[in-house]
Amino acid sequence: MSDVTGSIFGRLGWDALPFWSMLHDHSAMTIINGIIATGAASMVVIGALAAIVLVTWLGKWKYLWSEWFTSPDHKKIGIMFIVIALVMLARAIIEAVFMRAQQAVGLDGGFLTAEHFGQLFTTHGTIMVFFMAMPFLTGIINYVMPLQIGARDLSFPVLNQVSLGLTAAGAALVMISLVLAPFSTGGWTGYPPFTELSYNPGAGVDYWIWAVTLSTLSSTMTGINFAVTIFKKRAPGMKLFRMPLFTWTALCTAILMIFGMPPLTVATGLLALDRYLDFHMFTTDLGGNMMNYVNLFWAFGHPEVYILILPPFGIFSEVFATFSGKRIYGYKVLVVATMCIAVLSFTVWLHHFFTMGQSAHINAAFGIATMLIGIPTGVKVYDWMLTMYRGRIRLSVPMVYAIGFIMLFVLGGMTGVILATPSVDYQVHNSLFLVAHFHNMLIPGLLFGMLSATNFWFPKAFGFRLEERWGYRAAFCWIIGFMLAFFPLYVLGLMGMPRRSVAFFEPQYLPWAIVAGIGALVILCALLCLVIQLWVSIRDRHANNVFAGDPWDGRSLEWSVSSPPPEYNFPVLPEIYSIDAFMTEKDRGQGWQAPDRYIDIEMPANSAMGVIMAITGLAMAFGLVWHMWWLVIGAGLATLVSIIARGFVRHTRRTIPASQVQRTHEHWLEQVRRTTPIKRSQEQSTANHGLPVAPIEGAVQ
Repeated sequence: MSDVTGSIFGRLGWDALPFWSMLHDHSAMTIINGIIATGAASMVVIGALAAIVLVTWLGKWKYLWSEWFTSPDHKKIGIMFIVIALVMLARAIIEAVFMRAQQAVGLDGGFLTAEHFGQLFTTHGTIMVFFMAMPFLTGIINYVMPLQIGARDLSFPVLNQVSLGLTAAGAALVMISLVLAPFSTGGWTGYPPFTELSYNPGAGVDYWIWAVTLSTLSSTMTGINFAVTIFKKRAPGMKLFRMPLFTWTALCTAILMIFGMPPLTVATGLLALDRYLDFHMFTTDLGGNMMNYVNLFWAFGHPEVYILILPPFGIFSEVFATFSGKRIYGYKVLVVATMCIAVLSFTVWLHHFFTMGQSAHINAAFGIATMLIGIPTGVKVYDWMLTMYRGRIRLSVPMVYAIGFIMLFVLGGMTGVILATPSVDYQVHNSLFLVAHFHNMLIPGLLFGMLSATNFWFPKAFGFRLEERWGYRAAFCWIIGFMLAFFPLYVLGLMGMPRRSVAFFEPQYLPWAIVAGIGALVILCALLCLVIQLWVSIRDRHANNVFAGDPWDGRSLEWSVSSPPPEYNFPVLPEIYSIDAFMTEKDRGQGWQAPDRYIDIEMPANSAMGVIMAITGLAMAFGLVWHMWWLVIGAGLATLVSIIARGFVRHTRRTIPASQVQRTHEHWLEQVRRTTPIKRSQEQSTANHGLPVAPIEGAVQ
């Protein structure tokens, strides 16, 4: 490579193309892996081109720019976060299927190389934690929380755009690594020394560092935004102990984000200094110590588990109460339990290195601290069960996910208590038992929660219900597929099979590995069912219209407005007198009232800051990965200039006239008056247009 070419393209060369190696090495293994990698890269390129062509053909670029990409509306930003999460979920599931398939035929070999397998489990873990789970829960909170507290938007709408932009840039960087390979093989934790330059000099680790850094910066800003919004923008009368439980879990999650994400940003930053400037922070010589990285990582990593799990706890609380037709049992106890879990999550990170040499006394202290989290979690489970007790339960799709969660999550929690015992942890720490436990907590806990939330709040976001039949099929496939895919891993772990093994040589592992592979295929069917459910729902959207806004006989404020809600959420900010604010209004016969008068509403003006941060963030990260320093400097300067220029913008607000607010609200009230109320038993029929019968009559159905 000449000096000129090198200064332009850095270390990016033809060998980064996924099919390059198989052109030079004609062995069967190289060709198989080359075909798989090329197929994946082709899907990314074709998918991106198809999206560009489709939008151009439909003439929707202007609409997307003005109504979505530059919109500061928290609801639209939340939906875009969820879209990113679903795209990344599809990729991560396909990778998981490849890994389970490899291990199903992995006796004495398999079809994947060790390098390719390493990339798969690294990208799978990285995507599921940073680019599926985090955007999904951020999107759900973004959409629902301001509506639940009676706010018009988040406190910092432009910062919300920037957070979305940084997440999108990180996700795009991971997708680019499929086309211009390779990705890291250092696992989603990125432990040195394997990720240090001397052991792993390629671009893969740098992809991981910058993608994760973009994600953590985004999450820190999101946490600040959520916390400030909940503290400062609640509607009049919405005291802390009148907030819905989902908002309570959003608040605890936001505080965990503020304190939990920066340690990882620092860790990836220091690791980058090691790799780019030879700082030796985490090397085994010249004064470095890799345990500093491990401590920083898990100072983030264990609160992260509860960042992921607390929002689903709030979602399930809403779902159990709504579909049992009852007020949540033990509201204040659940709030206290949530806060206890949030605090305890910072005290247990050391259980991740029981086997790394500290004293038995320290291991015992952190083992006990870990087990203590089981107490408030158990309180929550009992409160949810008591909410259902003597309730009139409707087994809707969100409820199926919720019940599946309780059964599977309790099993996962019990295995967590087992792992919190240091002597047991010594035996199974590096085995598939740990993989089974980890997935046993996060799939029923996080993913089922997110899918339950999607089915629960989708009608609010888009104005029509998701189709139930395919929803049930997806839910049951998820539950059955999860059990088939991960319960065998407990057995394999107890039998001694190490985690992250590309192949094995013990024939007794094979039957369990095959069952796990079948489970992965069932999960793939679940993904297919979700796609079909969305397609059928869009096709039948007119029949399933719920414009009146309350399809589930809801309890909190988001159900008191139209589906979808107007940009300003509420024509007049509501006054709150109790928990379950909307249900209280319906009890009093005041559920759908016109205000005495309408006033002008000020909303934030559109801004391109999110798009700019996404483009410059991606360009800077890509330049850092491939050592294109001109691109790094140019993107950095563009970022700086755009931030300064934003400081000179004076028209940051726009006014929606009272006449327009009145016209929109009265049109909706007229539609509500024309809608026929339905009983709870009719919720899943086309008669449901979003208006339930009066609460007293509804409760006895």
